[in-house]
Amino acid sequence: MTDIIALDVSMGRSNVTWYRQTTRLDEFMFRHTRSGFKKLLSTIQSADHPVIYFEATGVYSRPVERFCVDHHLKYCLLNPLRLHLNSEDLRRVKTDRQDARNIALTAQRKSFRLTVPRSPRFARLHELSRFYNQLSHDWNHRLVQLHVALEQTFPEVKQLFKNNASKLALNVVELFPHPDLVKSLSRTKLKNQLIKLTDKNLSKMKGLKYAEQLLKLAQDSYPAVDSDSIQVEEVRHYCRLLIELTKQKEKVVKQMIVTAQEEETFQYYISFPGIGAQTAAQLMGELGDITRFDSANQLNAYVGLDLNRYKSGNGGRQDHINKRGNPIARKLLYFAVGNMIRQQHAAPNHIVDYYYRLRQKRPYPKLNKVAMVACMNKTLKCLLSMIKHHTKYRYRYTDSKSTVKI
Repeated sequence: MTDIIALDVSMGRSNVTWYRQTTRLDEFMFRHTRSGFKKLLSTIQSADHPVIYFEATGVYSRPVERFCVDHHLKYCLLNPLRLHLNSEDLRRVKTDRQDARNIALTAQRKSFRLTVPRSPRFARLHELSRFYNQLSHDWNHRLVQLHVALEQTFPEVKQLFKNNASKLALNVVELFPHPDLVKSLSRTKLKNQLIKLTDKNLSKMKGLKYAEQLLKLAQDSYPAVDSDSIQVEEVRHYCRLLIELTKQKEKVVKQMIVTAQEEETFQYYISFPGIGAQTAAQLMGELGDITRFDSANQLNAYVGLDLNRYKSGNGGRQDHINKRGNPIARKLLYFAVGNMIRQQHAAPNHIVDYYYRLRQKRPYPKLNKVAMVACMNKTLKCLLSMIKHHTKYRYRYTDSKSTVKI
């Protein structure tokens, strides 16, 4: 029998309880410092084949996990939802000490799989993916703020570019956030400033074209504020932030791709039509080493694509996916399947064939989102089999059919 050491992790500290079978041997609290972890290690070394159980609590459980990895300890990082479902009781006593006891008693009753820590490369990919996601969130937020400010100063300038969020567009808006700043310049001076002060190397012909369009828009503009208003400074501020965020995103994407290329699995991801280098690197960061999953059903549950089915007596509800897994991985898969459909003429793809079969199925054609989710499910199965069998993507029906089967 193994001893159970359960931790209730909170910000900067943990409550510990040590069980040997049904006997509680020790309880204490320690802080997440060197001296605190030294005290925990002393207890672990006194135990008989100990396994450490603790709940995943975001950044607060990271020091505990690193401690377990550094000292080569057996540990189980518990899913909070699964732990709650397995430890729910009619009597509710909520204290940090009682939570640690509940974790230990649940670990005695239920069998939890030990956690296999990510390799350093997959761990780096995971952190890069999360950093990129946060940068994208910040970028979208700042873009909305820029739109609000620009609507008051020079809304017509958005007609100048197809992509108003490109670095060139942001450069131009930062230079000329108000039509009065354009009207004071001649066409030649405006062209020279556009060529000299923007990041993109514009030709004289393109610079002149943008200058003429900008002058025309400025002449017809009727802004809500004057050129010396605070909104003009806001526009410039948000433009600078967006440009810096764009550069940082590009830097993180390069780091992700370089790191992912060192793994053999990267070539299997990018061999799939519709999955580019960036999407492959992000999927690797979010899914990790998917060979750790025994079946495609486990992988689907990890992503959150498994079905939530409810039926009681004569009542029930329509099936839908659980969405309890990794939301970023789901978003990436949805994007990848959409890419496959958009790029269907570039390369044959059995996922696209499957999508159109579902959409044209008679007598009940599937809705677009239902078909997309089914394709995401099929893509995951295919990727798992490809990586486990070290096989790149092949379209031929017999090959793809055998590849999809797990």
